Amino acid sequence: MSPRTSGVGAPPTVVPGPVAPAWRLTGLAALAPVSWGTTYLVTTEFLPPGRPLLSAAIRALPAGLAVLAVTRTLPRGSWWWRAAVLGTLNIGAFFALLFFSAYRLPGGVAATLGAAQPLLVAGLALALLHQRPTAWQLGWGVAGAGGVAAMVLRGEAAFDPVGVLAGLLGTLAMATGVVLTKRWGRPVGLLPFTGWQLTAGGLLLAPLALAVEGPPPALDAGALGGYAWLAVVGTLLAYALWFQGVERLPVGALSFLPMLSPAVATALGRLALDQTLTTAQALGFALALLSIAAAQLSPHTVRTLLRRGRHGS
Repeated sequence: MSPRTSGVGAPPTVVPGPVAPAWRLTGLAALAPVSWGTTYLVTTEFLPPGRPLLSAAIRALPAGLAVLAVTRTLPRGSWWWRAAVLGTLNIGAFFALLFFSAYRLPGGVAATLGAAQPLLVAGLALALLHQRPTAWQLGWGVAGAGGVAAMVLRGEAAFDPVGVLAGLLGTLAMATGVVLTKRWGRPVGLLPFTGWQLTAGGLLLAPLALAVEGPPPALDAGALGGYAWLAVVGTLLAYALWFQGVERLPVGALSFLPMLSPAVATALGRLALDQTLTTAQALGFALALLSIAAAQLSPHTVRTLLRRGRHGS
């Protein structure tokens, strides 16, 4: 990447190099919500109970400070407050609400609340980016939300209304962060940009956790391993890939990828915790996954693929 100065005294704006194929970028960005889907099992099985703010702070702050120590790159000018805003939305508020939801809901139910993100992003993109959503994406967004309703409102797993509200607010925070990140771009490389947000979110969470939850408890080997997994894989690596996708992929299609979290959370719940799905929940889950795939394609592409399939070429 080569920097381009956007004005006297202004920080350099990074001009992306050769654009990788869209499928490769989508696949890499998709690894982020896949890793986020492990949060629910790790939280309920390995982390100390009743400490959502502590868990969120430990997940964000050490990783952010480590990146700053390595890159030695700090924000400049307006990017001090922009990094604080993005860090609050993408990390601070999202992590706190995510863990709060994870402590109160079964993993598959908690994760599928993120399926509301496409509709939220569509509205925010229209307001902030002046990008009008297509009927195709809105339709699949509604279908995905219907899949969420089928999973949340039915089945053996009871759901807590406060946990559901926390999950939806976390989704709103992340959707807003995605759209603002798309609007503002990034003035530095991907790694320091990620470090800014992790540090800002962690600095918000750490004193809040201490004030609300008190001093941290003693951590056993399982808790240390769980925090290490969430901080390194589920946060540092995942967010670097996610922000790359936010920068280079269409915001509408990208907003469907968090629906992949339920695939991992539900699979882990079935394998490790013996959680079951009713037929209606399974159909809703399948509909959410279909929405992800369909949103990555245009109607023209779908028609072309169907024509080729009918003609056997």
